[in-house]
Amino acid sequence: MAAAHAGQTTQATIGDSEFDRDTAVTPREPGVYEAELSGGWTIAGAVNGGYLLALLGRALADTLPHADPFTISAHYLTASRPGPALIRTETVRTGRTLSTGQASLLQYDDEGNEVERIRVLASYGDLDGLPDDVRTAAEPPRMPPVEQCFGADDAPKGASPMGGFPIADRLMVKLDPSTLGWALGQPSGKGEMRAWFGLADGRDADPFSLLLAVDALPPTAFDLGIKGWVPTVELTVHVRCRPAPGPLRVAISTRNLAGGFLEEDAEVWDSADRLVAQSRQLARARLG
Repeated sequence: MAAAHAGQTTQATIGDSEFDRDTAVTPREPGVYEAELSGGWTIAGAVNGGYLLALLGRALADTLPHADPFTISAHYLTASRPGPALIRTETVRTGRTLSTGQASLLQYDDEGNEVERIRVLASYGDLDGLPDDVRTAAEPPRMPPVEQCFGADDAPKGASPMGGFPIADRLMVKLDPSTLGWALGQPSGKGEMRAWFGLADGRDADPFSLLLAVDALPPTAFDLGIKGWVPTVELTVHVRCRPAPGPLRVAISTRNLAGGFLEEDAEVWDSADRLVAQSRQLARARLG
């Protein structure tokens, strides 16, 4: 499945992995948590939005009476940077099957002023308590086997935007060749991205790593011929069920680029062919 870190001999497990350590939060007082934003999850110096969402998700799981994120919406207000951060949470409502809370992540600027980076509103529940009844018209993405797809390690040096950034060393992302034309200077113009996804240390997916998965592929803007990174303005994720062990398949598409903004719709499928997460985000495309 995943390309392990150099020298690694055993597969990491849920609760004992780099991802778990880097998304850990430490309670300071009720509703207030300390965190350390790891530089290992950055792209061109920017902390990945999905990683940040997972970190905030853990703080809310500790605050609320339910443990699993069902839906979480984040507005990215200012760019986060590696280093210390403070998370403030608030319980909005608690019920028998769902509880709702909000959280803000804050850092300090160079003058020592408190700056809010992200604000989220989320509803939590118990994924294991959901009924098994599934009625869906959705189908898993058709993709070649993982060994026929391509990741940062397969590209010539400097040819892949995923390569050379710290986050690439922590992920197993193998892109469907049919969505890889942009890396060769031949974007299809369809606005599609599909890949096999996992954590590089072999840790299986859980609801919190799904929050990372929806925002870990190269932007669909690349397939539209737009260069440069695409900052997220707002991201909403729906976690539909607890993923089965094994690699995930992630399919992302955009249908409308207008006024310098585009939407990205993502689906995440597990090894049991279940749709385990969906998301939509609004992102800014830096044109020209």
